[in-house]
Amino acid sequence: MASFRINELQLTLAVLLTVCVVASACSSQETVSPPTIQTTATHTYTEDTTTPPITKTTHTHTDPQEGPYLGNYSISEVGFGTQTTVTVSDNMRTIVTNALPNHETGLFPNSGNPNTISAQSNRYKYPTNPAYRGAAAEVHVPGVAVNGVKFEPGTAETVTCVTGETYRVEGLQDTFNLGMDFNNAHVQPTGEYHYHGLSDLLAEVHDHSGGELVHVGFAADGYLIYISTTDTYKPSYQLTASLRTGSDCQVSLGGVRGPNKVVGGTAPDGTYTSDWEYLPGSGDLDECNGTFIEDRYLYLVTNEFPYISRCLNGEFNESRPSDPNPGRTPRDQTGSALSGPNLAAAAAQLGVNEEQLRLALGPPPPDIEAAASSLGVTTGALRAALDSSP
Repeated sequence: MASFRINELQLTLAVLLTVCVVASACSSQETVSPPTIQTTATHTYTEDTTTPPITKTTHTHTDPQEGPYLGNYSISEVGFGTQTTVTVSDNMRTIVTNALPNHETGLFPNSGNPNTISAQSNRYKYPTNPAYRGAAAEVHVPGVAVNGVKFEPGTAETVTCVTGETYRVEGLQDTFNLGMDFNNAHVQPTGEYHYHGLSDLLAEVHDHSGGELVHVGFAADGYLIYISTTDTYKPSYQLTASLRTGSDCQVSLGGVRGPNKVVGGTAPDGTYTSDWEYLPGSGDLDECNGTFIEDRYLYLVTNEFPYISRCLNGEFNESRPSDPNPGRTPRDQTGSALSGPNLAAAAAQLGVNEEQLRLALGPPPPDIEAAASSLGVTTGALRAALDSSP
């Protein structure tokens, strides 16, 4: 009996000891919080502090691809006839080209474009050390693709109203057939093929690393032009809310007057350049379809308006491409001498009479800026009218 009580006491002491040990262990445990996860974007946009903020959007992407086009290079494609040579010297990039693309094009002439693609003799000189000024300046030809084909998003086609309104027709729209091909490009009366918008083939041919941003061209101010293969960057333009005005409006396509068109009271749909307005910060890009990436400014060709920049934020001097063979009489593909611009057609597009235009231009070579000022039009509009009216 005594033995049983001793064993019972020992058992009780053992249980109490176990409970005490367990309780002590539990009271010493620490509460561990879940780890904090931090995410960091690879690149962010930055803005010039001297100008209003462009955007505060953040994207994760690879570095802009530079490829083989920052130094001297040549493109010679026998199949397409492309001949482009680029040299860099004394802080200038000189582009000598016949302006024939190194990729497939649509068929020309076609129902909306009566012109045939022909070789040109163009020379462009752009700076290699661009200076950002942050003040958008209008430009007619914002730049040239690495293959020598120019970017020219604007058109010379207009709708002019008796009430004074003039509407510039957009190249990429569904109302008027301007004969654009699958590269969003067509041909001028001079035979020059040029881009009005994004060309997937241009990006594909010049994509040397499979990156997101493909270097496809040079802007007139020296900054580089890219295409985003993922269509990541969105422009900051939207359709205006105000209805169009104007009555007794006549269409002018390729310098030929067409039938009247009802414009007044219609809603903006992108047919005309004035249908769009710039809303700072509404997209990823600035007014000139440009942005900063890691302190590097560049321009984007996009799927949405303005497609290709209509202005530049760097310092530039716009002039028509010069002939690499000065003194030679310009001739068309048949060997016939080319005449000057059709002033009557150009005047009609600008909404002025021929005599006004002739007086404004003065003797050759004309002062385009002074002429545009005296006519009350932009230099881009005057150049476009003269270029499309041979």
